Amino acid sequence: MSEVDYDLVIIGGGPAGLTAGLYAARSRLNVVLIEKAALGGQVIISDWVENYPGFPEGINGFELMQRMADQAKRFDLVIETKEVISLELTEPVKKIHLNDRTVTAHTIIIATGASPRKLGIPGEDIFSGKGVSFCATCDGPFYKDRIVAAVGGGDTAVKESLFLTKFARKVYLIHRRDTLRAAKILQERAIENNKIEFLWDSVVTRINGGLTNVESLTVKNVKTHETHTLPVDGCFIWVGTDPNTTFLKNAVKLDKSGFVVVDATMETSVPGVYAAGDIRNPLCRQIVTAVGDAAMAVYSAEHYLEKIKG
Repeated sequence: MSEVDYDLVIIGGGPAGLTAGLYAARSRLNVVLIEKAALGGQVIISDWVENYPGFPEGINGFELMQRMADQAKRFDLVIETKEVISLELTEPVKKIHLNDRTVTAHTIIIATGASPRKLGIPGEDIFSGKGVSFCATCDGPFYKDRIVAAVGGGDTAVKESLFLTKFARKVYLIHRRDTLRAAKILQERAIENNKIEFLWDSVVTRINGGLTNVESLTVKNVKTHETHTLPVDGCFIWVGTDPNTTFLKNAVKLDKSGFVVVDATMETSVPGVYAAGDIRNPLCRQIVTAVGDAAMAVYSAEHYLEKIKG
């Protein structure tokens, strides 16, 4: 088996990937973590994380991910900044095609997460980075004393809308239903915040603006079908996520939404290949669930390695 480069290749450097790296390196597996961008995934743009155990006062998302990375590196985890182009999984020895070479492994953990979902409406792409944003931490400070809209009704939408009130004079929270899906404590905070105004049963159908910036939104009431123009200086969109599975090219089984299907051990449809975190479709998308997935995936990978080597 000396011709195989690694026992385990971890693809993705968010909470799931870093946790998998920590567990695998600590178990002295021959492992490498491959991440094409910055370590930490979407968490690094979270202003504040207050529901991760062990941090009673909360912690900045970037700092939390830095601590996870430092902990994994303490056990000599090898991390490479490369992009995975495709996988070949038909043979027991898996091939991982990178942007500069091909590596082989007995096992793989896919932890590439998910990306913010777009509305798919006119103006969204034109004004991306010019008033359309998916990150309040990144762009919120640009809207000091200005008026912005936030689209969505889940935890992220409400939490980030609350963050925007630190800067914006007013935040319109636009939701297609008449109740929020966010955690009750977040709902209570939003309702009590006099800077947030709710537009219920409404969707954004167009983003309007000049040459360089957003000026208004076209908003439609889904019950009355009436439309109106809402003057805003920016639009933040939080309506869900899409899995980062383009590189898989159906190498493993995906569900109808494109998320990787796994069993209770985090194994995919291919023996020896596992998935953890937001790349699969859990009931709850949280840092703590991604971390749990990763621990289970490494444990399963170790058993698989013992079986094929024993």
